[in-house]
This record gives sequence, C-alpha cells and structure tokens, in this order.
Amino acid sequence: MSYELKRVFASLPQMERGVAKVLGGDPKGNNFLYTNGKSVIIRNIDNPAIADIYTEHPHQVIVAKYAPTGFYIASGDVSGKIRIWDTTQKEHLLKYEYQPFGGKIKDIAWTEDSKRIAVVGEGREKFGAVFLWDTGSSVGEIVGHSKIINSVDIKQTRPYRLVTGSDDNCTTFLEGPPFKYKCTISDHSRFVNSVRFSPDGNRYASAGADGQILLYDGKTGEKVGSLGGENAHAGGIYAVSWSPDSTQLISASGDKTVKLWDVGSGTTVTTFNMGADVLDQQLGCLWQKNHLLSVSLSGYINYLDRNNPDRPLRTIKGHTKSIQCLTVHKADGRSNIYSGSHDGHINILHFSHNDEFLGKGHSNQVSRMAVDESGRLVSCSMDDTVRYTDLKKKEYSASDVIKMDMQPKCVSVGPGGLAVTACIGQLVLLKDKKKLFTLDGLGYEPEAVACQPGGGTVAVGGADAKVHLYSVQGNTLKDDGKVLDVQGPVTDMSYSWDGAFLAVTDEKKVVSVFTVADGYMEKNEFYGHHAKVVCLAWSPDNEHFATGGMDMMVYVWTVSNPDKRIKIPDSHRLHHVSGLAWLNPNTLVTTSHDSCVKQWTLKI
Repeated sequence: MSYELKRVFASLPQMERGVAKVLGGDPKGNNFLYTNGKSVIIRNIDNPAIADIYTEHPHQVIVAKYAPTGFYIASGDVSGKIRIWDTTQKEHLLKYEYQPFGGKIKDIAWTEDSKRIAVVGEGREKFGAVFLWDTGSSVGEIVGHSKIINSVDIKQTRPYRLVTGSDDNCTTFLEGPPFKYKCTISDHSRFVNSVRFSPDGNRYASAGADGQILLYDGKTGEKVGSLGGENAHAGGIYAVSWSPDSTQLISASGDKTVKLWDVGSGTTVTTFNMGADVLDQQLGCLWQKNHLLSVSLSGYINYLDRNNPDRPLRTIKGHTKSIQCLTVHKADGRSNIYSGSHDGHINILHFSHNDEFLGKGHSNQVSRMAVDESGRLVSCSMDDTVRYTDLKKKEYSASDVIKMDMQPKCVSVGPGGLAVTACIGQLVLLKDKKKLFTLDGLGYEPEAVACQPGGGTVAVGGADAKVHLYSVQGNTLKDDGKVLDVQGPVTDMSYSWDGAFLAVTDEKKVVSVFTVADGYMEKNEFYGHHAKVVCLAWSPDNEHFATGGMDMMVYVWTVSNPDKRIKIPDSHRLHHVSGLAWLNPNTLVTTSHDSCVKQWTLKI
C-alpha cells in the first residue's frame, strides 16, 4: 500500500485592501511566485495548474523573489526572517536563514550576480538591509527614510545602484557596493508603493498612491520624466513591471485598471479595464516573457489580453483563505471537487480548471457541504444559513436560503430530499428547501451528523463522547433511545456509501467503526493519529476510509484490518487537514488551512 502526490491545486495570493502585492518571476520566464499565509507558491506561467508550494516559514510570508541564476529563492516573512532555499530539488532545501531586522519584510531584491540581497520593510530598529547571500554580512546600509519602506530594487547592470520607496512619500538612491546613501527624492506627494529598474538599467520608475509614475536616470538618479503627466491613474498605483526589452511598462492601480505604457513617449498604449467592483482593484503586476499578469484584490490572477483589454485571456480563480470543507460530485462522467472556505467562498474544481458560482453566496465560513440526490449542493455556514445550490446552473439563488435559529455546524443529506443540520443546541430536519422539524433540549451539544444512505436513521455525534441515534418518522425526528459510546467528544462521522458501517472520529485521536446490521456493534478501533482527528471520508468501495487530523497526517484505513493502512505524513506541511473526499477508489483529495487542495493516487 503506497501513495503518490498527483496534483496540487494552489491557493491564490493573500490580499489586503490598500496593500501592494509583489509577484516574483523566475529569470528563465517559466514560473511566477507569490505568497499566501505561511506558503510560497510557485506556478508555471504557461500552465498555472502546475504548482509547487514551499511551507517552511513559521510565520506569514509576505514576499519571495528568485535569484537571477534561478537556482535559489529568497522569501521574507512578518517576523523579519529571510529564508534562502533551493529551487531545483523537490525538497527545497534551506541554504541560509537570516534576520536582517525585526519586523515585516515587504520587498526583496538581488544583484545580478546573485551574491547580494537587499530587503526592506517595517523594521523596529531600521527599515532595510543589504547583505551577502552566503555570509549575511552587511554590504552597506539603507538610510534616508523616516517611515516603512515598501519597495526596493537593484540595477541589474554595473555600476550597481539601489533605489527604495517609502511611506514617507520619498525614494532614496544609493550607489555601491558597499551601498552608500546618495540622495533622497521627494517628487511624490503620497506613499511610494513600487520602485523598479528597467532590465537594461538605463531607467527606473517609481509609482505611488498619488497616481503618478515618475522616471529617473538609472545611473545618476536624475528625474527624466513621467508617464501620463500628473495623473497616470485615477487612483493609487500599487505596482509597476517593465517589459524585457525596457521599452514598455505596465502599472496596476486601485482605479481598477492596468495600463500599458510606451516609456519613450510617456503615453498609454492600452488600458485594461478589470471591472467595477471594489474587489477588482489591481494590487500587483508582473511582465514575464510575453505574459502580462495582474492581481486583483479578490486574489484572482489575470492574464491580460492586449487585443481585448476588457477581457483577460484567462483568470485564475481559487481560494485566498483557509479551506474548511470539501465534497465531490460526479455528473456527466466528470468529477467536480467543491471546496468551501473561511470567507464563505465556494470553489468548483474540475481537472485543472477553477470555477465558481455566480451571484452572492455565504457571507461567513462554510462549515460543511454535501450533494443530495437531485444534484444540489447543500451547504451550511457560520452566517446561520443552509443553502441549496443547483450544480447544473452554477448560480446561487436568493430563494434557496434557509435561515437557522442557531448557528449550524454540520449538515448531512439523506434519501428523498431530506437533510439534517446539527446547530448549536438543536437538530433541524429539512426537506426540499424547507424546515420540517426542529428538535431542542437535547441534553448534549451536537457536533456532527450523518444520515444513513437508503435508511431512516440519523446518527448525531455529541460533545458528550456519545453517538445518539434518531429515526425519521414522517416529518419528525424521533429519539431511538440508543446511544453508542466512543472515546472522546465527536469531531466527525459518516456512514459508508452502502450504509453498512458508521465511522466516528473523536478528540481522543481514535476512530471507531460500528456495524449497522449487528445493531451497531463496534467492529474495530483505529489508532495512529498524534492529535485530534477532524475529518473523515469513505471510499466508494466501502472497504476503505480516510481520516485527517491536526497532526497534518492523513491515514487510509481498511475496515476489516486496522493494521493495513496507508499513512501520509505532512500531507499539508505545518497546516492541519480540514477536509477529505474521494474521486474514485484510488484517488483521494485533501485540503487544509493552507488554502490548497491536493490530489493523491493510492495503491491499495
């Protein structure tokens, strides 16, 4: 029994309103880089479905940049740590780790020989540092700013020059190495968000919250002009990126546009209109080979189309926040993966393509999802609702929302359009998008619920370390008076697809399986997790099931033999597993608080 990671569906960049997002590109032009939470995500630019994730930072990572050789990546986090790691090995071995200052790192730049690194940000004792990549020893100092430095760049041709942009509305120009302060330039009237040298080193551009893009001589730092006069954009500019031949430049703005500029004439070639919603603000951009990328506040990555500026060639969608639950549904011979996140977003994943429902969905964490017999996605959320969404229409409907009296934690679907929701202190029986029956005064706190396929039994797992069995009688739920004991408070539970077994996970790291036909006799207990087990899913073969826990582990168990198992350690490194689903008896899908979905091939 063995496993293999088949595919990673990466998260989107984590965005913050009014904060620039720095994208990195590899020198060969094949990949681009961004960060989300504690992860650095490397994606293939021609086929963004090919992704790799680096998750060794203990704190939130803000920025990552390739060394000009392409062999290493430097990434910086909120604590001020810089990690330099290998890009060629699958393991991404750590080469060096430094702490240039204490506080958030906002941008990183390398010299063209890949020997020196400049980092800037929100340090407590200083706002920037330049050091040798292999020893960490200083090669100059970054001074001249009174506030946070947002952006740094180094001229990629000799003689080296370094430029920074800050919240004090200024840029500073340094000569080196060792880098020495030359002058402060205060041409901007608001925060400077981005400074970038042209690839040939002849110019550098600075862009700010004042909507201006200013151009300077790369060698002397003298101002040589601006793009678009006083106002390049109607809103703040968050990022600029040069074309490989240094003749053009793109800029991303809060006015919801990206502009392509001809640097020689200082005029706009194309304006890309990205939408009218606040989430369409453009906070980052990257010119990589012949691809023009921008990032929206929504986290969406847009591939801009010069021939059709109002419609991107493609938009990469997905999650920006931690994923809480997962389910799979097969229709027309294709399996789709549905994932629900902390911010109420539900994503549809088919093969390598991300999609989403139209309209307005949940406004808070999606806690659980299931697909009923008529192909509707039933989801419950911390916004105190249960929603029915038609998977064929792929559209949220305002009329298919049922408001709950208490916050729902879990939902399970049964035969004949029935669904049961476990809410705080109560159980609610639903049928055909209506509340049929509410059961209060349970005497325990329900945590998980499972409807028996084809049967009339509903099992409810409680914080009292017991499973309570109910039967559906007409339009009501009746307590059968039967209680199953497990080792600890129940965290998740599910019947096998044929209804023969009930598996229960608990806080005491134990998984218990009961045989339904034998009056719910305990068949086996399964041990292996080192921390709380939080999710469970049955294989379509009814002979195997998977569990995921806070120990980052996934186990695939065999019902008849607890010793016959597959162990996937570190399935989502440094993040606990939050959801599991099977695409088929040999393919398992896992998700986690790293906002990524992974697909595993199992040899059972």
